[in-house]
Amino acid sequence: MSDLDFYAHVATRGDVLGAGIGAQPAEWETRLGTDFLDTEDGVLLRRDYGLVELSFQQEGGAWPCFGVSVPVHRLRWDTESSVPSALRGAYGAFAPSTRFEDLADAIAGLGRSVEPEPDEGGATGDIHRYRVPESGVRIFVRADELAQGQAGEVRSLSVSPAWWREAG
Repeated sequence: MSDLDFYAHVATRGDVLGAGIGAQPAEWETRLGTDFLDTEDGVLLRRDYGLVELSFQQEGGAWPCFGVSVPVHRLRWDTESSVPSALRGAYGAFAPSTRFEDLADAIAGLGRSVEPEPDEGGATGDIHRYRVPESGVRIFVRADELAQGQAGEVRSLSVSPAWWREAG
């Protein structure tokens, strides 16, 4: 398996190693380990694993996950400490960047499609937005042609409950 397999899995399934929207912090620790940074603000908790960022909201003593982000752009500066060891163990080495065309092909290979975000044709400034309709996962892609080779690179993937329920 490869880093591209990981991104395609997240894009088509909306989970990371089997954990996703609704999973509690303890389940994420079981899947990704204990090397993370938590930032709590009242009833909100943000957990940062580097390549995976999670958002939780307290509900009656529980902390269900309501957002999963995979900020691929972080790997441009650090492919070692930004990737949780559980992901390296499952998918191998991660490259410093990933081309959108390659990810779109991998997603198609899994029987899913990618389309521009419907609200603005997928383009907003220097970022193009795409969506995997079957999963609701959004893919953000650099579009800035002046960014020395970065145009067409995946910036991040995002899973949220609205898209997840809509697609699920």
